[in-house]
Amino acid sequence: MIRVLICDDQNIVSTGLNAILSTVPDIEVVGIADDGAEAVEKVAALNPDLVLMDLKMPVMNGIQATRLIREKHPSVKVLILTTYDDDAWLFDAIHGGASGYLLKDTPREHLITAIRETIAGKTHIDPAVAGKLFQHINRSQSPRPPAAGSTITDTLTEREREVLRLLAQGLTNNAIAAKLFLSEGTVRNYVSNIFTKLGVSDRTQAAVIALRYGIADD
Repeated sequence: MIRVLICDDQNIVSTGLNAILSTVPDIEVVGIADDGAEAVEKVAALNPDLVLMDLKMPVMNGIQATRLIREKHPSVKVLILTTYDDDAWLFDAIHGGASGYLLKDTPREHLITAIRETIAGKTHIDPAVAGKLFQHINRSQSPRPPAAGSTITDTLTEREREVLRLLAQGLTNNAIAAKLFLSEGTVRNYVSNIFTKLGVSDRTQAAVIALRYGIADD
């Protein structure tokens, strides 16, 4: 059972999320917090596995709360769920220890999947902000290795490089399929093969490698 704490200063949002998640057999909502300070207190009291965290709130915002929660309770995951797609909010949330960043228009099933996979150690970044994050990561990386010589990406086929390039730009499997005139199932298989060849477990890690080796700019 995944124990979830919801933190949002809008009652209608937290009530709605509670109603949605309460219908999921393997998820239990253990509490609701109205601001970041209350979230920090309730994490200590309720010991959730994951906090669904809003960002702009009174008393203590979600960035500050995320940092404190991750410092005091490193085993607790924080998944940002917000309306804000500004660069500053995104980068501060990730630097503060958030395990993922979703926007509030995320479909119900995607949210549930993100909760489960965040607990499993994967990273979910909303496609609407993924490009900004990857560009930021790219700028902060050490200089790109030279093209000459053998690299981790040499095992990829041309089609896999195409898929990885689009993935690094923040496209979903469905969007990649439409762009390359493939079925979504075929793209899913390509992505799985890419993960295996690169030795990664999620899209963010694959995208970082794509950026580092220049595949995102092919």
